[in-house]
Amino acid sequence: MKYSLLSLIVAALLIFTDCYSQKNTAGYYSYKTECLGVEMDGSQTVKAWGNGRNRIDAIEQAKKNAVRDVLFNGINEGKQDCERRPVISEVNAQVKYEEYFDKFFADGGEFKNFVSLKDERLGQRIFRDRKSAHETVTYDIVLRIQRTELKQKMITDGILK
Repeated sequence: MKYSLLSLIVAALLIFTDCYSQKNTAGYYSYKTECLGVEMDGSQTVKAWGNGRNRIDAIEQAKKNAVRDVLFNGINEGKQDCERRPVISEVNAQVKYEEYFDKFFADGGEFKNFVSLKDERLGQRIFRDRKSAHETVTYDIVLRIQRTELKQKMITDGILK
């Protein structure tokens, strides 16, 4: 009887201490931008993730991440419809044209001209996926990236030849 009571107490302590010591690291995990489809105008509908101090910062960062992925990395996740190749295929272009892209991706910068929320539904706005850690939150958002206009802007500005 003593041993069963003692083992029950030990088991309960182990369960409670295990539950208490869990850490939430979702805010530190990097999610990849994924393709949801391609529109007839050449734009790509993507689901992007962003981290920030609050919801507004995280959504803004998700927009920047989506444009950056289309420009430099290409979209490799999700549907096969999206153009997998990046707009800029030059190696280290972001470093080479650092001053240009710092201005381009600044808060309120020109990157916003190539992002729209046309495909974001009301339900998704309200019940958006949210992950959090101690200091940051992570949100996802559905965006439409104007790939052809983005490519034309890079040609006009002399980034693409």
